[in-house]
Parts: sequence; C-alpha cells; structure tokens
Amino acid sequence: MSRIKSCFAQLKENNKKALVPYVAAGDPNPEITLDLMHAMVKSGADIIELGVPFSDPMADGPVIQKASERALIYGTSLTDVLGIIKTFREDNNETPVVLMGYLNPIEVMGYEVFAKAAHDAGVDGVLTVDIPPEEAQTYIPALKEFDLDPIFLLSPTTTKERMKLICQYASGFIYYVAVKGVTGTSALDTDEVARRLKIIKEVTDLPVGVGFGIKNAETAAAIGKVSEAVVVGSALVNLVEQNAHALSNAEGNEKIIKEISQVLLSMRSALDA
Repeated sequence: MSRIKSCFAQLKENNKKALVPYVAAGDPNPEITLDLMHAMVKSGADIIELGVPFSDPMADGPVIQKASERALIYGTSLTDVLGIIKTFREDNNETPVVLMGYLNPIEVMGYEVFAKAAHDAGVDGVLTVDIPPEEAQTYIPALKEFDLDPIFLLSPTTTKERMKLICQYASGFIYYVAVKGVTGTSALDTDEVARRLKIIKEVTDLPVGVGFGIKNAETAAAIGKVSEAVVVGSALVNLVEQNAHALSNAEGNEKIIKEISQVLLSMRSALDA
C-alpha cells in the first residue's frame, strides 16, 4: 500500500482529517526546507506538499509566485528538490510527500528519468498543474511505473462529465480548488464547497483534499467537516515572505519555522476538535 493510501486509511480509522501544508522548496533559502519539513510533521502535518520552483507559475497568485522567485535566486532546481526529499527520508519514511509544480522541468529531465529519480528520492505523488489527462498519455504511465500517484485538480467550474474523466487517471487523492482564480484568493464559501464535494464523491472513491482560501484554524475546521484533507499554502508562504529579509538566514529561518509550526498546531487542534 502506498504511503498516501496508508495515510488516509489510518486517518479514517481514527476519524481524523489530513492536514496538508504547502511550501515552496528553497524558499526563502535552501537551508530551511529540510528543517521546515520535519517541523511541519511535528506540528501535525499528515502529508507535505512541496512546490518545485518555476519561472512562470501561471496557476499561482502573487504570494506563491514570489516564493518561486526567492527560491530561484539560489538556483533551486528539480534535482535539488529531490535531494532534499531524499535527505528527509533518512529520518522520516512514513509521511507522504507530494511534489507540486509545472511540466517544463519534468519534460526537460525526461518522464521516465524523473519518475525513477522521484521514486528513489521518496516522493509519493506528483501534482502537475498544467497537464490535463488527455495530454498525459505517456506521462501518467511513467509515474505509475514507479509507484507515483498522479494527482489532479478539480475546480468549481469542472463539469461532472469531466470529473469522471479526470478521476479515471488520478490516484492518491483529488485536489479540489475551493475558489475560482489563482492561489491566495480570499473568498471561500464552505456551503458551496460541500455541494461540489458531494458531486465529486458520486464519481470517485478517492479522498478529496480542499485547498485555496484556507487561512486559519477556523477555515480549516470548516473545510475539514466536508473533506478528507485540508490543504494550506498561501497562508504559510505569507509567513515566509514576512521573515524572508531578516538580518541573517538563520534568524529568519528560525522565525519562519516557529510561526508556521504555530499555525499548523492551531489547525491540527481545530481539525481534531
């Protein structure tokens, strides 16, 4: 059983919901990511979503775009990200790690080369935001050959017929985008999310994680009532940005890890209440 499937099965058995934090690898500097991953697990994260920095992150809002820019100052590459995960696995072989990013760096590496390298590093799933299933006929088999879950997005405008198509190719979990627009959007209608998730559940048995618009313990708890997983990204990356220009990397990194840990602890508590 894959780490992702095992994680959701264990959470269901314990009547708990998955907390899935997103951070961009290498943001605001390469030294922080490994320590931050471990700190997030200690603070209640069940799955880690790690962003691969990219120069043209078209699906992301300004907050996460700037995160990519900060990471790319140091030249953080897909190979570097895989190296961080491989090191993470030396001390943690249980927490699932999902890569989130864009197709270009994977294409440059080559689908099979990437899939093997990701598997060997300890990656569990890959969410590639700019490749629809119709264009992934060679990409998806490469992922599955190396036991990587291809994770796809569904949006508020996705039709039921298209949901069926996407869910045929997906595994691990489905990522539902709770609001229209790019990451960091503020308007979150939990009643509408519940209605859409009911439709999704008619076409798939996969767990559904909900992201975009989750900013605090209150919104996390509200979404946790209707989904199997809560994904939080921009709220954490905002904390990174606020401390990215500290007098020293060490000082800034310490504050970032502390503040992100506090947010995740509050969300974990709210989800479990």
